[in-house]
Amino acid sequence: MAYYLVPPDGNPAYIAPSLGRIKRGVGTTQAPTNGATNGTTQAPYPYATDAEPNNPTVIPRDILGGFHFTFLIRHPRSSIPSYYRCTVPPLDTITGFSEYMPSEAGYNELRRVFDYLRSVGQIGPKSAGQDSEGHASNAEFSKGSEVCVIDADDLLDNPAGIVQAYCKSVGIKYDPDMLKWETEEDHNQAMQAFDKWTGFHEDVINSKDLKPRLHKKKVMSVQDEDTEWIAKFGEKGAQVIRKTIDANVEDYEYLKKFAIKA
Repeated sequence: MAYYLVPPDGNPAYIAPSLGRIKRGVGTTQAPTNGATNGTTQAPYPYATDAEPNNPTVIPRDILGGFHFTFLIRHPRSSIPSYYRCTVPPLDTITGFSEYMPSEAGYNELRRVFDYLRSVGQIGPKSAGQDSEGHASNAEFSKGSEVCVIDADDLLDNPAGIVQAYCKSVGIKYDPDMLKWETEEDHNQAMQAFDKWTGFHEDVINSKDLKPRLHKKKVMSVQDEDTEWIAKFGEKGAQVIRKTIDANVEDYEYLKKFAIKA
């Protein structure tokens, strides 16, 4: 959820006060300050802390460096109306989200984090499942872990192939049972993980495995999409969805170039 790591509307990033004194492996048990420093309560943002050069997030580079990042993307034509649906009746009473905010789409924030990690050599140049040349040529990036971008449509079309390629990239032994969650223990774990997001993940919770879909998703014309969204969400809702898609599709297509191939 890169949206929550990057200040909105292109604002400059300042390191979160609760993370500013933490180095990788040092001080990780220290209680967070939650905006209070030396007894002085400060406004939530902007923080009275230093920024790190070119870092678009509120997380220090030392902490970011401790993660192997995976970027899960989905075409805005699918993700935007899906999220919008969760913010209007009847689902809004279940999700608790009653206002759709286009800025929460998060594609631009995800791209900025992605590009930053490439620029500091944490990921790239090779993309998982792609040829050795990848999409970068700058020697500065030569020591990063493979770029791991998973497109939701690719995963749904070929779950075993994509997950196997992903496991190979991150050094995890692939097991076909990774695509199954049919035991009571599995379902309890899923319900606990998604408990905070009631109404958003019911399809997953009520499923038991991930199989290839029988037919690849049909790409509808703009006119057919708009007609469908007007029928579901009204004229105003359809306009908001279309405008949000148009604002984010370029960032999606940029990230898609790096997607894992199986």
